[in-house]
Amino acid sequence: MAITTRLMTPADIPVVLDLWRSSEGVYLGASDTVGQVTAYLAGNPGLSLVALDGQVIVGAILCGHDHRRGFLHHLAVAGAYRRQGVGRTLVDRAIEGLRREGILRAHIVVYGDNLSGIAFWERLGWSLRDHLRIMTRDV
Repeated sequence: MAITTRLMTPADIPVVLDLWRSSEGVYLGASDTVGQVTAYLAGNPGLSLVALDGQVIVGAILCGHDHRRGFLHHLAVAGAYRRQGVGRTLVDRAIEGLRREGILRAHIVVYGDNLSGIAFWERLGWSLRDHLRIMTRDV
């Protein structure tokens, strides 16, 4: 069966959270809950996606923007579906959505120990900006 993609819906979130939890290189934080992700989808409509094999979610990406920069979060593809273009398709569709919104640049955060993730993003043309540091504070 061919893999299809569609917009992520709130009903997808529990399954997507399980996919993210089971994917190496994806780390979830306190804001990765059904309620928080539902709010993110509402604030960034038409940008986050799932990939499906029939009715089974096999990939997902969270995408949004702050009206200046786009942000891609938690790209994950189930192990059996990797290296088949599923991740690339999700990224390409997310970037298309950002373009439609007038966003000119997007960012991702990849953990430094996620070597396969870094290699994936570099293959897609993303550049490492190792002179930047991300700082975090709980509010």
